[in-house]
Amino acid sequence: MSLRKPNRETDIQVRDYINSFSNSLCLAKWYNATIWLGSGMTTSCHHPLPHFVHLDDIIDNPKALHNTPQKKNDRKLMQQGERPSGCEYCWKIEDIGRNSISDRVYKTVIYDDYDVEHVMDLDYNEDVNLKTLEIAFDRTCQFACSYCNPAFSTQWVTDIKKNGPYENLISDGRNHFTHKHDSSQRYKPNETNPYVEAFFNWFEKDLHKTLHELRLTGGEPLMSSHTWRLLDWYRENNSNVKFAMNSNLGIDDATLDKLIKYTKEIEHFELYTSNEGVGRQAEYIRDGLDIHQWETNVDRLLDTGNLQGFHVMCTVNALCLESLTEFLDWCLNTKLFYGKDYPVFTLNILRFPSFQSPLVLPKELRTKFKKEIEKWLLYNGNNILLHEMEINQVQRLIDYLDIVKTPHADTFDMPALHNDFKQFYQQYDKRRNKNLVSTFPIIGEWYNEL
Repeated sequence: MSLRKPNRETDIQVRDYINSFSNSLCLAKWYNATIWLGSGMTTSCHHPLPHFVHLDDIIDNPKALHNTPQKKNDRKLMQQGERPSGCEYCWKIEDIGRNSISDRVYKTVIYDDYDVEHVMDLDYNEDVNLKTLEIAFDRTCQFACSYCNPAFSTQWVTDIKKNGPYENLISDGRNHFTHKHDSSQRYKPNETNPYVEAFFNWFEKDLHKTLHELRLTGGEPLMSSHTWRLLDWYRENNSNVKFAMNSNLGIDDATLDKLIKYTKEIEHFELYTSNEGVGRQAEYIRDGLDIHQWETNVDRLLDTGNLQGFHVMCTVNALCLESLTEFLDWCLNTKLFYGKDYPVFTLNILRFPSFQSPLVLPKELRTKFKKEIEKWLLYNGNNILLHEMEINQVQRLIDYLDIVKTPHADTFDMPALHNDFKQFYQQYDKRRNKNLVSTFPIIGEWYNEL
């Protein structure tokens, strides 16, 4: 299943085919979702902000976990060729020009021609079954990455409990770092969560019949008991639904052994992990990461597990630009040993919190890092181990650093972002026993002058 056809081999050709139906069409609004069952929130992909699923709606209709009034309104706009405001990330990429490929193309290309034609004729109010779904059972996590927050990490909650809110952040309109985000975990571990039960009800009775891929995220999903309940269902039912899991892979040997065992007992198992830097810089950005343990776990998983795919998601923030090309070298070296698909990397440009965006850096540093990435692509662009999508994502980042001026439409002016960059990392260093200047000598020199 794919929109790829002999006459649609390139991303640009796929995009033009989608646009022949609607210049704003993205099938994620119908067939893809992320649902955070701990908070009762959903979105069609990671770019639009999540919105709440009303508990009353799911009691008799678990499909309402996905088919919300907000998504239905966005479907209507897309059928009319209008741009839903929540999808601003893709519009910003497309408006760069230069044939930049936005994520709505990648979110749509996984489906078939029939799916495109079908949604254009479908009543936008219709409840549809998903084809691809990402769920999170809860926010339990042993990491507290710098660009994350208490809504997605219990370690971040611990930080706020111990040290209090981060102070003097002007641009953090969503108050990512000022409170514990208790609404992100509405039910205690020993309580029945009606959102979790609605998911299992929908999945076991109906959804597994239409779903092509289920992806599990967190927090760190390997720390949730619901994860093992789901894996047991897969093993016992010999399901054809592809299973994928996000994991930071900061896990002990016993948990890794257990995970490897399940990869051999589930027919199609893919794993997504995250990183975007090397050495101490990676450990600084992703607090809790032991880079040696991570690399060792990757090797053990690829050596002894049975994975149908292995992916590395890079969250491109300001700090990671200092060693991003070195990390891409690591990806290529790993591909050389394990094969073209182990790993496949994606470069996901961070927009929130805005003061950690790559665009917060001064022009001279953005230009410096842009040229380094250009040099890397010039040298490696013809490497047969790279997918077209990976090459396009590297080029997209180059264009982003060159053209785009603000992270998103609601961003504050640059002095406010610079203030928050300084204020946040001063407090982050003190709380986490880190040192930005010694860890990032290039960015640190600019940071000292703020």
